[in-house]
Amino acid sequence: MPAAVLTPDFGGGKGLQSTRIRSIDILRGLAMVLMAIDHVRVYSGMPAGGPTPGIFFTRWVTHFCVPTFVFFAGTSAFLYGEKLKNKNSLSRFLVTRGLFLVLLELTLLRFCWTFNFNYSQFILAGVIWMLGCCMVILALLVWLKPLVHVIVGLILVFFQQAFHYLPNLLPLSWQKSFDWFWDFIYPTGQEDHPGIAILYVLVPWIGVMMLGFGFGKILLMEAAKRKKICLRIGLAAIGIFILTDIIMLFLNPAKADQRPILFRFLDQKKYPPSPLYLLMTLGPLIALVPFTEKVRGRLADIFGIFGRVPLFYYLLHIPLIHLSALLVNFIRDGTTHQDWYGYAPFTEISKEQRWGLPLLYLVFLLVEVILYFACRSYSRYKTLHPEKKWLKYI
Repeated sequence: MPAAVLTPDFGGGKGLQSTRIRSIDILRGLAMVLMAIDHVRVYSGMPAGGPTPGIFFTRWVTHFCVPTFVFFAGTSAFLYGEKLKNKNSLSRFLVTRGLFLVLLELTLLRFCWTFNFNYSQFILAGVIWMLGCCMVILALLVWLKPLVHVIVGLILVFFQQAFHYLPNLLPLSWQKSFDWFWDFIYPTGQEDHPGIAILYVLVPWIGVMMLGFGFGKILLMEAAKRKKICLRIGLAAIGIFILTDIIMLFLNPAKADQRPILFRFLDQKKYPPSPLYLLMTLGPLIALVPFTEKVRGRLADIFGIFGRVPLFYYLLHIPLIHLSALLVNFIRDGTTHQDWYGYAPFTEISKEQRWGLPLLYLVFLLVEVILYFACRSYSRYKTLHPEKKWLKYI
């Protein structure tokens, strides 16, 4: 069996091998570290992007996070299925873990973001909600061949805007009520969602997860062939992004937008993610997979630890960053300013109260140190107790 067969995310179980794919652990761990930068930015009040390179790239580097999570979630599902050798068992696991993630998003994570028990006031349909729903959908598709997953995934990514118009095919009397539901699938333009913030829709993210599922087949190949295919796919995606984006900039020259052309080149639509956004982020990710298989060193080990326990990291990092923000505010102003975060991650802080980039990155580094020791301990515990089946869910 090739060394790259076994999954880094979905837990073991009796009779299953426990070897992991180092490259996926490292890349996912790196994405999680970048994600923490963005979430510290949220609590600092720093805008998402801005006129200066420091602010712009503080946000831009975090664009790689969600595509990495979703893509590798699909890959991990495929590889876990290879271990189980039972599609029914894989489907049941995806359903139960998916529903568990949805529950976490709507309860515990919602509280960690806001420290507010008034759930009728604000509920977030965020990245964990989206991942959970996509896993439930994927559970219905695991019987399809990996190539079918790739084809359908590409269609969902590149023809996603068709979903914007699907509700228009319904009778007019049905459209308003249906639009409310459909906005969880793909935006229809309806803005009225009292008490609910839909940050991540399901299309095209389910397509990205299906692409990751199909990608798992490549990881079963011999190392040289795997490297060649990953490079071809990754570099092709990067090339298509660069060429298409240059053409778009040429055909749509900026009028009011005075930002540097590099900013406009890299500033792709994330909500929902455009095809260019996904080419920009998934291309480098796939190209890096064969290279990170051989990466060694202290930093790689740290990223690997984070990547082995991704949900534990996520569950811990939000309240830790939130508490850090309250402490920083108290040191600076003598008050925690908890009222700023009642609708986090949608925060609005006056310009004079925002943190500067040096403070933002200092808090980020201190948070990462704490997360490292916590994740290392949990990873060891998880490895030493394979008999505890509930551990594979966190």
